[in-house]
Parts: sequence; structure tokens; C-alpha cells
Amino acid sequence: MRQEILVGAERRRRWSVEQKLRILAEVGVDDATVSDVARRYTKGRSH
Repeated sequence: MRQEILVGAERRRRWSVEQKLRILAEVGVDDATVSDVARRYTKGRSH
């Protein structure tokens, strides 16, 4: 399964496999949802 994090009309962020796995590993830690984790990695970017 392929997943990408898209941020508005900006250029796409290129995530390495290692970065993706590290980010996905944060889901569930302290009850963090996918949305919570995604917000951490897109913080400061407005749509």
C-alpha cells in the first residue's frame, strides 16, 4: 500500500521509506491518531 502526505498546492514533500516508517510508527503512541501525527509533520503550512 502506498501512502503520501499531500500539502495543498505546494510542491510535494518527498519522504524516504525510513521517514515514512518512522512517522507511521508514531500512530498509537500516547493514543495518537493518523490525523494527529500528520498535523505534526505539516505544522506551519497553511492551506
